[in-house]
This record gives sequence, structure tokens and C-alpha cells, in this order.
Amino acid sequence: MRIVVLAGGTSTERDVSISSGLLVADALRQKGHDVVLLDVFTGYEKDILDVYALFKQNYSFVKDIVVGDTISDIDEIRENRRDKSNRFIGENVIDICSFADITFFALHGGEGENGQIQATFDLLGLKYTGTGYLGSALAMNKGLTKSVLIQKKVLTPQGEIFKTVEDAESWNTFPCVVKPCSGGSSVGITIVRDKADFKNSVKEAFSYGEKEIVVEQYVNGREFSVGVLNGKALPPIEIIPKEGFYDYKTKYQAGAADEKCPADITPEQDASMRKAAEAAYEALHLESYGRVDFILDKDDNAYCLEANTLPGMTPTSLLPQEAAVEGLSYADLCQLIVDSSLKKYKK
Repeated sequence: MRIVVLAGGTSTERDVSISSGLLVADALRQKGHDVVLLDVFTGYEKDILDVYALFKQNYSFVKDIVVGDTISDIDEIRENRRDKSNRFIGENVIDICSFADITFFALHGGEGENGQIQATFDLLGLKYTGTGYLGSALAMNKGLTKSVLIQKKVLTPQGEIFKTVEDAESWNTFPCVVKPCSGGSSVGITIVRDKADFKNSVKEAFSYGEKEIVVEQYVNGREFSVGVLNGKALPPIEIIPKEGFYDYKTKYQAGAADEKCPADITPEQDASMRKAAEAAYEALHLESYGRVDFILDKDDNAYCLEANTLPGMTPTSLLPQEAAVEGLSYADLCQLIVDSSLKKYKK
């Protein structure tokens, strides 16, 4: 097959997306596919004489990237764009994707994960991997996620949505967690112990361009994640940060956290989290694959924190580790995602 792997973009998770895209593209090439790796934002800034030649030469817009402990300078990336426009989809991206059998979304955050590009591809009749526009929008907005989970009786921390720093001052339950409403990779998330630090944390959450933030009760417990493939939960993986919590730096710096899969939990705890992950997957209209994050407290209550419609596929990502426990190699996982996504279009 001809496959475009779409990565990059302008979100705070740009580097994570490129890291995922590089590995996915390589894995699909190992499976015998002709693969073009594109940055959705910068696109292909040359005149195209032969689109098929791009696939045959397995074109990649970048050869390597290291995810650092800080995010990329998005303004600099915009400045260096050839056409100087602010549109999200770059030059020739749609034309190249239209020649592919399917586009693999290795995007993370922003317009790549909130349903906008999914809706665009739907309108253009282009096939892509993963969840559609509705599920993407529900899962990306943490406030909407919380509302849906509560409605569907999936246990989740109590919280509120705030639109301004001043509105958030009404919150008075500590400790608590402050997070951007639509961010990912734990960018901008802080655990606040008392009122004295609360306002600064709220300002930081709004500093990432968010119009809303979520403040929720802090649940003390062990951190887990559960991947879901085609509606069926994978073995839970436990994340044990060596310091602090599972933030951006800890997620993408090798050795910053211990990850155990299968997790050291009872059969009852395992079954409970898998059931909750599948319930969240269904409630949020996820498709093909996803990942659901949990806190397990001392009383064995599994609190669902959020769902991820485009889980990371980097060297330190959780979903590939869980799949490996089930005997699924990284390349096989990528192929399964492609195959299951194509089935959506046969219904």
C-alpha cells in the first residue's frame, strides 16, 4: 500500500509527534509499504513532478529527532514556513494524501487530535487511522471528557472548568490538579498543594493558549495506563516516576520513570481497570485504538483521568509496551492499526 504518515504540526507536542512518525514510517516500510513521512504544517515545499515517485523513494521530511525536556519554539517554525501563512495544513499535503491508500495520523495535540483534521479528511473523502472527528473532540477536551464519563458512570475525579484566572479563584479544595483543557503529554499540568501556589498554576495552564482550564480533585495513588485495540483492553501498565509525577519530561526522557507491564496488581484490579478502559473507549466514541489513563487509590478505586485518541508511538511510549506483552511487535501494532482503520470504511 501507499501510506502517508502525518506528523509534526504546531502543538506543544510537535517533537513527540515527529518521534512517533519516524518510528511508524520505518515500521510500515518494514511491512513492505511505500511510505511518505510529512510534516502536516510545513508540508512538501517543492513543485511535485511525480507524486508516485515520492512514495517509491520513501520520502521523509526529517531523518531523526530527540525529544528534549522542553517544547519546540513553534513561533520559529512558523517564521521559517515558505508561504508564511498560518493555515494548519501545509503545501501539497492534501494532494499527496489523496494518492495514498490511507494516512496514518502520528499527530499529537492541537488541531491534529481535536477532531479538526479528522473532519477535514472526512469532507475530502480521505481515509485515515484512528478515531473520527466526534470521538477526537470529546477526548481532547478534558472538560467534555469528564462530563461524558460522569454521565456514563465511569469513575473520574470531580472537577470544574474555568474560563478565566479570576473565575478559578472560587476553587477552594486542596490538594488539586490544574491542567489545560485540551493539552497533551502533561504539558502545563501542575499538582497544587495549597491556595498560595494556586493562582500561579492557573496562569501557567492558561499560558499555553487555552481558553479553558480544568481544576480537579487530587487523587493519591498509583499511576496506570491501559491501551485499547478495537475495543479490547490490553494489560495495564504501571508508571512509577523516579521523582515528581508523570509530566512531560518524565514521559519522554529515557530512565525518568519505571514502567511495569504486566503490572504488579491483583487479578481483580486488572479486570477492574480493563473494564473501565473499555467503558471509557466506548463512551467517548473512540475507534481502532486508544489509551486510557488511571489513578488507582489505596481502596482499589480506579479513577479514569483521560483518554488519548492518538497515543504516543515513541521509543518510551506506553501502548507499544503493552502490545508487546500480548506478543504484538511494534511493526505488527502499526499494521494492525492500519488494517482496523481501513475496516471503518467498509461498513
